[in-house]
Amino acid sequence: MTKSVSSPLGSSDFSRRRIRPTNIAVAAITGIAATALVGFIGLPLVAIFLRVPISTLLAQLHSPVALDALRISMKTSFIALAFIVAAGTPVAYLLGTKRFRGRMLLTTLLELPLVLPPAVAGIGLFVAFGRMGLLGPSLKSLGIELPFTWVAVVMAQAFVAMPFYVRQAIAGFGSIDARLLGVSRTLGATSGRTFFRVAAPLAGQSLSAGAALAWARALGEFGATTLFAGSLQGRTQTLPLAIYSQFSGTNFNVALAMSALLVAVSAGVLVTTKLLLRSRV
Repeated sequence: MTKSVSSPLGSSDFSRRRIRPTNIAVAAITGIAATALVGFIGLPLVAIFLRVPISTLLAQLHSPVALDALRISMKTSFIALAFIVAAGTPVAYLLGTKRFRGRMLLTTLLELPLVLPPAVAGIGLFVAFGRMGLLGPSLKSLGIELPFTWVAVVMAQAFVAMPFYVRQAIAGFGSIDARLLGVSRTLGATSGRTFFRVAAPLAGQSLSAGAALAWARALGEFGATTLFAGSLQGRTQTLPLAIYSQFSGTNFNVALAMSALLVAVSAGVLVTTKLLLRSRV
């Protein structure tokens, strides 16, 4: 008597027939979700450029309000970036290469502005450095008043943008093989020489990417700046503040032009950051 043997091929075909409807459903859900997200994010950005002709947007960028806001934004954001890099790099190097008690607490503190509402950051800066704040009387005795000055703009930008640089810098320094740093010291290099000749070049892509993200965040800062520095045209009014001012007023095209400029700059920063990080792989 011959035994009937089930065909493996037939069993495989049967499994495929059972799985195929599930695959189709997953693909459909993924496609719908992707379309919804692309439309939700992309449509408002595209609408900025479609609302008025590009030539009109470029012309509006020559208005006094836009030029003043652009000048202040460039000045303050680059100063804030210089402070972030100067202060954040050695701290990130410490956190990325050393393990010590309190490391997690320090890292959490430096990352807190990422999740802190900007309005809270502005209030915090005001009650710390304002005229009636914790350091207000001491600063006033030295003839220093920070609120509603361009320095206050820099402080607000640096406060909210610092974590974007520090996180990338910690990751960059943390990815360096500790043996390379040890060899450098064994060969007689000082800690400073090891940092500048070995650690910093190896973490260069991460540092550059973090700096780009921090600068973009500083350029787009709104909430903390509003509360701590105000919105004084030609003095503390940055591009985001000018956009809100023009949107609330009557010159909507100027608000659109400045918004388009920030969209273009932000997109450029993101593309640059991705290319820098990809070069590490």
